[in-house]
Formats: sequence, structure tokens, C-alpha cells
Amino acid sequence: MKNYIENIKNIENQIDTIFNHKEYLLTAITHSSYANQFKNVEYNERLEFLGDSVLQLCITEYLFNNYKQKSEGDLTKLRSLIVCENSLYEIALMWGIGRHMRMSRGEELTGGRDRVSIQADCVEAVIAAVYLDKGIDYVTDFILKNFEEIINKAINQEIVLDYKTALQEKLQKDGEIEIDYELVKYEGPPHRRKFYTKVVINNKVMGEGDGYSKKESEQSSAKEALLKLEEIHE
Repeated sequence: MKNYIENIKNIENQIDTIFNHKEYLLTAITHSSYANQFKNVEYNERLEFLGDSVLQLCITEYLFNNYKQKSEGDLTKLRSLIVCENSLYEIALMWGIGRHMRMSRGEELTGGRDRVSIQADCVEAVIAAVYLDKGIDYVTDFILKNFEEIINKAINQEIVLDYKTALQEKLQKDGEIEIDYELVKYEGPPHRRKFYTKVVINNKVMGEGDGYSKKESEQSSAKEALLKLEEIHE
């Protein structure tokens, strides 16, 4: 227990928020694999669900109030650039959230602490924990402070959202390339179903990804393929 108390203090310092109810934050950093290993432990999936909605609302309101000249379509595109798995992963890296999470040994050994989706989901859960502990005004300031750089990148069109197109354009420079996206599996309840996809380039698996829609999982696998291709050409 002492280790987790220190863990909570470290996260509070990292995100500059001291919780009145520490259990919210403890649940937010608890992966389902840990709860499967230890009975009667709450894990963070319900908080992820809430945190996603809180984040969407806060960013939507900010864009609506500050970019009155932009159309509904423009605002929707901006929000999709800001509120996405890649942005959440950036926040996770900034907080160093992966090393503080509670997860099973098996999940950790298979790279769970570094997995993009797990860290992104944890950020949503932390946002929900802040909201429950501090209220809407505090969490709005908290989100805008932490997402400031991402918001600015989105406004200045410095964020790549369509990794599938970026991958196709990169590969087509070398001539005809066959790219296939294959759904590997899906799991979870209908309202929170997660899809797992692999991208196959000339019959070789070059990337794997997941997301809460087929499109999102394909984008995730394309991003991994792009990163691998960059490593190859370095």
C-alpha cells in the first residue's frame, strides 16, 4: 500500500492537482488486468467513458466560444484533431502515466505500460477523476492547460490525423504497393467495443493497432507502420 500512496503523490505532483478523494485517482490508474488478478478492485473503464465525454464537452465549448468565425464543419475537424488517441497519448507521455499504472504482471511483460491505447485510456480516466473530485470549472481549466500545445498545433494545422493517407502517399513514391487492412479481432461490450487491426504491405505485417472503431484501429496500425518505415530509413 505504501508504494501506491507514493505513486498517487507522484501523479498528483505531475498533474499539479491534489485530490480530496484519492480513490478516484487510484481507480483511474488501475487497468482491468490488475482487477482480474485481484478481486474486489475497481478499474478504470467506467472512468474512461466519463472522461471522454468531459473532454469532448470542454474542448467543444472552448472552440465554440473562441472561434466564432469557423463553421460547424471546421469546428468538428478541429475537435477531432484535439480529442483523439494520439493527442491523449501525448498527454500520457507528458505525465509519465505509464510507469504509474497498476496492471497485471502479464500485461506489463507484453508491453502494456508502453501501449498507446492503454495510456490514452488512462488519461481519459484521470480527467474523469479530476472532474469527480473538483467539478466542471476546475477540470475545464485543467484540460485547457494540459492540452494547450495540442490545441495550438491543431489550429496551426500541424497535426497529422489521416495516417492511412500519409502511409499510402509515402509508399507510392516507390511505385505500386499493395496495402491491406485486416481486422484481427474485436472485444468488449457493444457500447465500448475495441477493434484490433493489422496493416499488411506486400504480404508483410508492418503495423498493428487498436481503437474503439474500425477506422480508428486502422489509423493506429497505419501510424505504427509509418514509424517502422521511418526507423528503417534512418
